[in-house]
Amino acid sequence: MFKWAQAAVAGVAGTAEPEYGPEAIKTVHQHSEADANKPLYTETTSKDLAWAICTGTNVESQVFYITTDDGRMGMAQVIYSVVVPGVKTTAQFNIKLFDPKKPEEKLWSSVPLTNPSFHGPKPSGDGSNAEAPLEDYKTSFYADNVAVTLSEDGGVYKVKSQADPNAFCNLVFTRLAPGFMAGKDGRSTYGTDQAKPWGEIRHVFWPRCKVEGVYVIKGETVKVDGSGLFIHALQNMKPHHAAAKWNFANFQGPTVSANFMEFTTPPSYGLTRVAVGGIAMDGEIISASGLPENLAEHLSSTEDPEARWPEPKDVKFTWKGKNKDGKDVVAVIETTWPKRMDRVDIMSEVPGFVKSIVSAAAGTRPYIYQFFERVSLKVKVGDHETTEEGWVFSEATFIS
Repeated sequence: MFKWAQAAVAGVAGTAEPEYGPEAIKTVHQHSEADANKPLYTETTSKDLAWAICTGTNVESQVFYITTDDGRMGMAQVIYSVVVPGVKTTAQFNIKLFDPKKPEEKLWSSVPLTNPSFHGPKPSGDGSNAEAPLEDYKTSFYADNVAVTLSEDGGVYKVKSQADPNAFCNLVFTRLAPGFMAGKDGRSTYGTDQAKPWGEIRHVFWPRCKVEGVYVIKGETVKVDGSGLFIHALQNMKPHHAAAKWNFANFQGPTVSANFMEFTTPPSYGLTRVAVGGIAMDGEIISASGLPENLAEHLSSTEDPEARWPEPKDVKFTWKGKNKDGKDVVAVIETTWPKRMDRVDIMSEVPGFVKSIVSAAAGTRPYIYQFFERVSLKVKVGDHETTEEGWVFSEATFIS
């Protein structure tokens, strides 16, 4: 391989890391256990939603998931990435809309953004530090033809995009239950010296939201009112160094919402698994935690001959935690995917020769398997068990 190509790929993708072992990651649960109060989760304020805007190689995103009242799945996402520190920074806006009754008509729009910036105003009324200067609260994102803004009271996001002339969106996400972070601050940190970690993964959730809004697809207005999940995510290191695979589930029912996020590190960090789950009902968080007992299981799979990954078929998601009264909370979804909604080749827009170089140099072959189906969620609080029917959107991501 040409030396210039090796250098370019190492800078952007990164080559394999040494095997530091599981001691080089401190999971969100371990952070919680080390805290004197041992919090299973912490409710968020607006300052927890500020963009981190890290300077090293990182990916930061805000994702707004929609389950419409008539059973469709939608998504709006802004991604801000530092690819090569000081050299290459990118921003992207993605829109997805899927109707299981018309699977052939699914919408996917992904467009690069220009002139990204981050602004206040400083939120008020939610416990944030009133003495902090305005520039410390970069809670809203702007780019040409895109605005993702947080209200001053910290309870409403407005998402507007005309970045793609064929796929506009105008959405309002109103938080119906408290936002949360697993543990104290939602962070899992990487490094052989945890006093000075060299990387982190962090997630902040609004588990249940009211969604109002429209997509405008090639001039046709489509209402997407329903319920939603919001996630602010940060991977403050090369993404494929942080995680080798992911599992995700977003359940939305008439009264209950449940979200699940799990990642497994590469061998360099001991194939360590980190899982976060939360359940919201009637304006409250019933349970949320980063306990290792939260679990995503692929009970059976089939080999995908094209992507060469095991596509999940029979799956089980388990949430575990405690409610505010100290009672054990266990929730379970167990189902069979009849078919996938989509398979996303994350590198599909990368030129073929670059893709082959990156794959060879870094061992990466990233694909996402997406599913959207009706399921039952069983929730047991103490000795009381309930079952609710709803929609689940799920992803299984394989990276390396």
